[in-house]
Amino acid sequence: MHRPSHPGTSAVDYAAMAQVAQLAQPAHPSQTAPVPPQNLDAEESVLGAMMLSPGAIGAVSEALDASDFYRESHAKIYRAALVLYGKGDPVDAITLVDELEERGDLDDVGGKVRIHELAALVPASANAGHYARIVREMATLRGLINAGSAISRLGWERPGEAADLVDKAEQVVFDLSQARVTGEFTHIDELLKEGFERITALYEAGADITGVPSGFRDLDRLTSGFQPGNLIIAAARPSMGKSALGLCMAANLAVRHETPVAIFTLEMSKSEVTQRLMCSEAKVESNRLRTGKLGPDDWPRLTAACDKLAKAPIYVDDTGSITMMEIRSKARRLKTREPNLGLIVVDYLQLMTSGASVENRVQEVSQISRNLKVLARDLDVPILAMSQLSRAVEQRHDKRPILSDLRESGSIEQDSDLVL
Repeated sequence: MHRPSHPGTSAVDYAAMAQVAQLAQPAHPSQTAPVPPQNLDAEESVLGAMMLSPGAIGAVSEALDASDFYRESHAKIYRAALVLYGKGDPVDAITLVDELEERGDLDDVGGKVRIHELAALVPASANAGHYARIVREMATLRGLINAGSAISRLGWERPGEAADLVDKAEQVVFDLSQARVTGEFTHIDELLKEGFERITALYEAGADITGVPSGFRDLDRLTSGFQPGNLIIAAARPSMGKSALGLCMAANLAVRHETPVAIFTLEMSKSEVTQRLMCSEAKVESNRLRTGKLGPDDWPRLTAACDKLAKAPIYVDDTGSITMMEIRSKARRLKTREPNLGLIVVDYLQLMTSGASVENRVQEVSQISRNLKVLARDLDVPILAMSQLSRAVEQRHDKRPILSDLRESGSIEQDSDLVL
């Protein structure tokens, strides 16, 4: 079973790690390295059960990948069994021997005798799922050891800046944890119960907003608020107020509702963001605040605004050339620190870099927008990303923007749940 990784993230190459670990093992027999976590009996039982029942193959294939087997010969047998199962052919000792022979792997796994031994090993297939969980658990422990070795090498070899290495180390651990996450079918009865309970709660609350309030009454009436896991795009031409809109929504949520918000500002510095928030909250013209020419009525409002903002859970990051991996890493850490994180603002999307090798800018922006959507779902937090519109909107007689005006990527409109 192929277990896909999240778009925009590089999967951990555990096979390469294992090869490095094997090369590092002492050659002298008296200096034997400890044996990694494994359970060969469970691996053999899984393979034996698969030759007894198609149902066992279905249960096992949902839980295991070939790389989860410690012994390579077992992994080859498992792959061959899945190929037969995928073609709709029976999986037994005879068909498996033929498949392995065609693949040139029969001698590597121990020949016909070995396959027949495995087939006779398990009397029933009822415990196949239990055996698979044991194999998977051992694979996770080996992955943890390999991840630790990879992180250790980052520290010793130092192939980059310390901050970048920390992000890479976190990504190694995150990839390991995500590799163990698999979705399962849920019976409609459970879904109906959850949906009915949610509708009942909304009815009793009598609230019009079911998500995160934007602070704009008409917008909230149309959207019922920004829903958790959604990617919201606010698009406009330059200098039309995208940043001001994002800051206004973030401040409203943090100050009025005391809900934590994260702001990634790639265009403005932290001091500029702070000044804009102060102006907005104090209702003081930005020019007066910038020049220091404040009137006697401005000071009380400014002081009150600073008091409110100081207590608000607003977190600002102004890394100018931030990558998608860094945003993902920082957002995850903040979510751990602030479990009730209500909104992530990114200003703006086209200034981000994917951190990956791509053929052109359009592909890079497409990758970024997709990864923002995945991040919103993973954290169960709405992400509000600012985006620029192309010049095409200015060249038309009708200046009203359309989805195709989103700059540098056609996938932004596909990945987003709401475009403003």
